[in-house]
Amino acid sequence: MAPLSVLPQAVAVGIGATAVMDLWLLVLKRSGVPTMDFALLGRWVGHLFQGQVVHQAIRRASPVAGEVGLGWLTHYAVGIVFAGLLVALQGVSWLDDPAVLPALAWGLATAAAPLLVLQPAMGAGFASSRTPAPLKNSLRSLVNHAVFGLGLYLSAAVLSRLTA
Repeated sequence: MAPLSVLPQAVAVGIGATAVMDLWLLVLKRSGVPTMDFALLGRWVGHLFQGQVVHQAIRRASPVAGEVGLGWLTHYAVGIVFAGLLVALQGVSWLDDPAVLPALAWGLATAAAPLLVLQPAMGAGFASSRTPAPLKNSLRSLVNHAVFGLGLYLSAAVLSRLTA
């Protein structure tokens, strides 16, 4: 399989994995567990385009036009990029015969993005250190990204069966 022909598959896996994560987040939210507000992600990205990277508290930052849509678009774009990186790391053959362990490990590794980049930039500190419950919030990020990793595997497994 040529590398460019893999792109649509990696995109599909990224979308599928992100959707699995979103279903998980919906279950959490309906259970009363706080989850990411993607409008705040969109607000951060909107301010990023204006040159502001770090905020004291993103909730207090000025709203950005279209921040909800921008947040969801960013969320899915990042999921697609993470899926593409998994395929690059594992090799194209992983798409034909996906294994759960690399997907789960990669999902956990992607938790570094919110813990070490996004949370500090949005004012929550490294690994949620500026929140009332840093350990709980960090563990929640790890679990959410493990679910994303499981979604990577499930999406690739379904896609490999559909294209076999």
